[in-house]
Amino acid sequence: MVERPRWIDLVDPSEEELSSHLPADIHPTALAALLAPHVHDDEPRPRLQSHGTYVLGVFLIPVAVRDEDRIYYQEVDLIATEEVFVSISKTPPGEQPFDPKPAQEACRLHEEVGMFVYHLVDEISERYLDLIDDLDDEIDELEDMIPVKPPREVGHRLRELREDVRGIRRTLAPTRDAVRKVVDDRVELDEGELFPRNVEIAFGDAFDKFLRASEGLDSSRDALAGVRDYLQGKISNDQNEVMKRLTMIASLLLLPTFIVGLYGQNFVHIPELRWAWGYWWSWGWIVATTIAQLLFFRWKRWL
Repeated sequence: MVERPRWIDLVDPSEEELSSHLPADIHPTALAALLAPHVHDDEPRPRLQSHGTYVLGVFLIPVAVRDEDRIYYQEVDLIATEEVFVSISKTPPGEQPFDPKPAQEACRLHEEVGMFVYHLVDEISERYLDLIDDLDDEIDELEDMIPVKPPREVGHRLRELREDVRGIRRTLAPTRDAVRKVVDDRVELDEGELFPRNVEIAFGDAFDKFLRASEGLDSSRDALAGVRDYLQGKISNDQNEVMKRLTMIASLLLLPTFIVGLYGQNFVHIPELRWAWGYWWSWGWIVATTIAQLLFFRWKRWL
């Protein structure tokens, strides 16, 4: 009876546990990469490469935490031979590890190991598409914040999202390129075939999803640029409103200042100087000119 391919899923395994499931000819550098803890957001670099008798894969998956407005990265590595498929999930500090269960449930017992790899990669591509949708929702919320939140708060969130977009791009691009290598038949074993034609065709579907995610990320970046322009325009409009109010205040004070200065000149023969109603006459002009200006500003809809 022919032994069917197996999928072995490990979470933060020890060296002994990992070595017991790996090929005997595993290279020390590959073993070190599988045992190395998750470093930070965009390291290690995602890749999928042949090592003769097995294929080594390293993938990073950004995860959005909507309630906390942040993104963290999960890492899942893999070793695939013609007989066995081993996935290694690494737990980020204080977070949850990647769960390959949906990909495992999509596998069939009669499928080759190459299809196991495809189902895992396809699940990762779906995660990226979901992430882009979450990112677009965050950008829409940010745009809605502009009229009601202080510019400093909006600007801070805008910078966070721009940094998130750059981080996602640093992981999405090499992941897409790694999948493209399988589609182009550039990941081969020395003996046997891990990715036959039907598997390569399936990988083409996953590659299309990564392309859609890349295009969606570009659209998100453009949307963020639009939000930034909207924010800058609102700041300029707010400054213009402040300047307009200051100008109106200065204009309201200009004519009273002129009237007071006119009657405050040190000349003896000022007609209203000895007039009993001279004081109230000047006040009448001040009040009348102020009301006239206010009515004019209201007519122009500046108030």
